Amino acid sequence: MLTLTHRYRIYPDVTQEQMIVEWMEICRSAFNYALREIKDWCDSRKCLVDRCSLEKEYILPPDLKFPSVIQQLNNLPRAKKEFPRLAEVPSQVLQQAIKQLHRGWEYFQKRGFGFPRFKKYGQMKSLLFPQFKENPVTNLHIKLPKIGNIPINLHRPIPSGFALKQVRIIRKADIWYASISVQCEVSVPDPMPYGHPIGIDIGLEKFLATSDGTLVRPPKFFKQLQSRLKVLQRRLSRKQKRSKNYEKQRLKVARLHHQIDNTRKDFHYKQAHALCDAGDMVFMEDLDYRVSAKGILGKQMLDAAFGQFRIIVQYVCWKRGKFFGVVDAHGTSQQCPECGGEVKKDLSVRVHDCPQCQFKTDRDVAAGLNIRNRGLNLISTLGHSGMQTACADVLPGIELAQSRQVSKSLTGKNQEILKVIWGSPHHNQRLWCGRMSLN
Repeated sequence: MLTLTHRYRIYPDVTQEQMIVEWMEICRSAFNYALREIKDWCDSRKCLVDRCSLEKEYILPPDLKFPSVIQQLNNLPRAKKEFPRLAEVPSQVLQQAIKQLHRGWEYFQKRGFGFPRFKKYGQMKSLLFPQFKENPVTNLHIKLPKIGNIPINLHRPIPSGFALKQVRIIRKADIWYASISVQCEVSVPDPMPYGHPIGIDIGLEKFLATSDGTLVRPPKFFKQLQSRLKVLQRRLSRKQKRSKNYEKQRLKVARLHHQIDNTRKDFHYKQAHALCDAGDMVFMEDLDYRVSAKGILGKQMLDAAFGQFRIIVQYVCWKRGKFFGVVDAHGTSQQCPECGGEVKKDLSVRVHDCPQCQFKTDRDVAAGLNIRNRGLNLISTLGHSGMQTACADVLPGIELAQSRQVSKSLTGKNQEILKVIWGSPHHNQRLWCGRMSLN
């Protein structure tokens, strides 16, 4: 089963926008009410060993069962009779708000922290439509229940052979999006290692340095617009809360944050595609960037968004048939990539100069070489082999790299799937050719 999610810009009119915002507030109230039931049930089961019933006792019957997702979903029809406002929202959309709460509750039980919180006014920013009788998307509109047709910018056509499963309406500042999930009954295996390897070392002085010697400076999107953001936030602090001027100024701040997020993500995708153009195997360090973001350089780490970049690189590698792997990050900058000897140096030393083999290069490039070598050692240990060779060279406009192999013939259906996944007329990128097998 292959699931793809495409996000499109939509343009609801004033009436439709007000209706969606009102639905979000109704779903927020249902979410908070269901969470209140869970918190009351938990509080009724709490009793410290040094307290008596005069200070703490059951506020609910002791035999009352936990308000599970099934129980709260079954209570919705009765709640609609008592609160007619709930009937304005489609039943499945309202049910998804309750299911969202219980997904957070299960996540809290699994990791032991992160109890679900009540949502304040305006914090519910999406609605999920989980099911449709027929395809609601045309070339110009998307049809939603009780709302009608909403103009949509279908910049990427929905691929043939895929069935539309669900639509999520998202609000970012005053911009609206439709996130459409489509599925196809096809099994696409993970790419296997082959071809030219690349090791990537990321940092604050240089955003990334590859084992091939490519250096990319950090763009620092947040720092460039920080002064402008400071002015807008100062103006916002002087407005009276919940007033019209406050809402106008809040949208200006939200738009600027959205601009920073979009430009950063666009940069990450372009760098990921450039890495896939340069090699067939991509290796990165296995680091937890959340720990580094809590230090003295936290603002710079969050501005670079290394965690998001690694996720995007992994996705783009899968999409284009490139192998992606993570290696141990311990000592990558303190080891010589040529002789393997230890070369200790602090952060002020930006040149790697090995006294044993006289190998000299940039410090970050040497770290990238070490990452590449560890990735190759990891592949040799795993021993990937025995996969069928397939390639998308049957599609028009394909440029084959020298490290790529000759492909075998593909069926018409598999060729169409390859066009959908790895080929798109909106991306001027070379398609993949690697070891894989299609059902």
